[in-house]
Amino acid sequence: MKKILLVLISLLTAHLPIPGQDPGTRISLNGTWDFEQTTDAFPPESYSRKCPVPGLIHLAEPAIEARDKLFQKPSASYTAEASDFRKLQYEPKYSWYRKVVTIAPGRPDTEVMLTILKSQFVTQVYVNGRDMGQSVSCATPVRLKITDAVRWNMPNEILIRVGERVWLPPEAAGGTDKEKANYLPGIWDDVFLSYSEKHMIIKALYLPSVKGSTVTAKFVIRNFHPQQVMYGDPMNDSVRIRIKIKERITGKVLTEESFEGITTRDNETILETVIKVRDYKKWTPSDPFLYAAEAELIEKDVVTDRFSKNFGMRDFERRGKYFYLNGEKIILRGTNITLHRFFEDPDCQSLPWDREWVRRMLIDDPRSLGWNAMRICVGLVPDFWYDLADEYGMMFQNEWMYWQNHGWDEQIRKEYTDWVWSDGNHPSIVIWDAINENWNTFIGNTLIPELEKLDPTRIWDAGYMVATDLSVEDNIDEPHPYRAGWGLMNSPDPADYLAQNPYRLGKLDDWEDGHRKFLTATAAQLVNEYGWNWLWRDGQPAKLTKKAYDLLVGEDASADVRRKFQAYWLQCETEWLRAERSFAGVLAFTHLTNNYGFTGDWYINNIRDLEKGPVLEWFRHAFAPANVFIDLADQRYFPNGCFQPGEKISISLAGINDNPAESYGRLELLVIGKNNRVEKKVSTEISIVPFGRTNKPIELKLPAKEGVYLLTTRYYPSGSSDVLKSRRYIKIGEGITSMFPEVEP
Repeated sequence: MKKILLVLISLLTAHLPIPGQDPGTRISLNGTWDFEQTTDAFPPESYSRKCPVPGLIHLAEPAIEARDKLFQKPSASYTAEASDFRKLQYEPKYSWYRKVVTIAPGRPDTEVMLTILKSQFVTQVYVNGRDMGQSVSCATPVRLKITDAVRWNMPNEILIRVGERVWLPPEAAGGTDKEKANYLPGIWDDVFLSYSEKHMIIKALYLPSVKGSTVTAKFVIRNFHPQQVMYGDPMNDSVRIRIKIKERITGKVLTEESFEGITTRDNETILETVIKVRDYKKWTPSDPFLYAAEAELIEKDVVTDRFSKNFGMRDFERRGKYFYLNGEKIILRGTNITLHRFFEDPDCQSLPWDREWVRRMLIDDPRSLGWNAMRICVGLVPDFWYDLADEYGMMFQNEWMYWQNHGWDEQIRKEYTDWVWSDGNHPSIVIWDAINENWNTFIGNTLIPELEKLDPTRIWDAGYMVATDLSVEDNIDEPHPYRAGWGLMNSPDPADYLAQNPYRLGKLDDWEDGHRKFLTATAAQLVNEYGWNWLWRDGQPAKLTKKAYDLLVGEDASADVRRKFQAYWLQCETEWLRAERSFAGVLAFTHLTNNYGFTGDWYINNIRDLEKGPVLEWFRHAFAPANVFIDLADQRYFPNGCFQPGEKISISLAGINDNPAESYGRLELLVIGKNNRVEKKVSTEISIVPFGRTNKPIELKLPAKEGVYLLTTRYYPSGSSDVLKSRRYIKIGEGITSMFPEVEP
């Protein structure tokens, strides 16, 4: 009897309607999807693989054989001239994602929107066999109304088709990263369903003003009511938006406000209001305080949609040659991330969607090095990366995937506008970077002024366009002072090139034309690329750097020697750039990339472990907010100059300080010889002015014995247990010929 009752109950409950969804409900479709590929644009008859969403198609299981062959680690590096991208291509295919979901109805006027935050390339959506629409955007959300195709309380088949990059049409605004060989397709950010009634908040943008103690709230409202068909039918509807701003963690209400507006039927309408706020907390890297803005959309006293976004109260602006955060001067220190190159790294796998791994790489390691900023280079990142930066106080220069001029003006306008709407709530994004190492007059002189009206709270960077290229005010330039590399890489005789164009790991500011441009420019100078000394994680030179390493440390140099030399090189350049106090920021290139391509990052061995190489260990000193450097405007240092045994010399030290308060502490200058023996030592005190440079000459008598020595400083900031260092190799005597001495710091 008990069994019979259980069977009856199960039969009855199986046909009960699934509870309806309230307006504002969001249902995630992330997870494992059925997956298959075809050579034509028609859906497959069956699915033989699974693939995670978000992710890219190299994560499909079983692996795609053609793709798997492309993800082989090379045995050795090779030059750009030796590489042939055409050998890496294969027959382009369409990739199909399939998921079957039961969609619960809402109230009688329920509408359902499918959102794909980021996908590539050319995204087509079908629901229950019906074509819902297509998008060519690769970095901004795809939003499609699917209500008409939905079968309520029944299984619904959702098909998403993406193609290879070769199918991206010419009007698309996606740039061409010329250092990539494999443009992996896939759905690489969140997918979800949103419920509303006849009005839905499609986009919301909260723009703070610390100066004005206001928040400008902008909304894109979709009116789903049918358009006017007959005379007398309504063309517009009246709605009210109620906004509540809360502290994100505590839920404490900061303010509430509502306003009314008119929307156009069967269309999208932009509505906005300005909200006064008091007693708020500012967002800063040291105290990244966040608010949650909750909006309710109301039509005829009925809530039709709810929409929540986090934001932070902060101002970011340029005054003269420097940046100011909330009215206080701030110097940017940090690095670059080229995620889209990392996508093609054989070791990438699912790491970009591993929240714990991303937090360590994006937040923990950078903060331990004194970094406060990053450039997201040649392509955007998944949305949760920005959430982490918001939460932990990392500032971003956020760069579109636009290098070579690719895309029609109107499509560029659409995608860039969607980009601002999509990412503009993140307080971590302080600079919009429109284009990498290029010029585009439409973007620089037409589009950016338009977008500055949409979002006046951030700075726009127009790539290599400077004041003379722009019809608007030039707020920021991004010099890339690669002091060695390009000419050396392309020279048939590297030794002869180096003789004609000496690159000194000593004096760096002899690059007169380029250096003068830095110093005389009126806009903020943000150095976000330099070095040209990339290594792969196994210690092999990158494709662009093999000639340089072969010449400077020898073709047979070990991975350990190359890594130590790389650390020394980057430490010297970083100190030179930071000691030049006319720069608004210095960002080293690059923190994460494809380590089997043209460049490399500074982790070693297995990237999953985030094992730091020597570069990152020395960046802790070179990027310290306050430290004392051995002046690089001096040609006496190794390998170009030499000193005489027992000579008494004056060493110029440069104390630099990125803080608003004086930095004071004890300073030591040491000469270290073989076996790390301290041969000479001088101690003194130093006080470094806020946001400036304090020069400190020190007299020192050198050892009497010829050889290679390490000249190093140790700075002990008052009130801190830290010890910060700078170092230079020096020659005592004429007989030293090696390019890189084996002397440990």
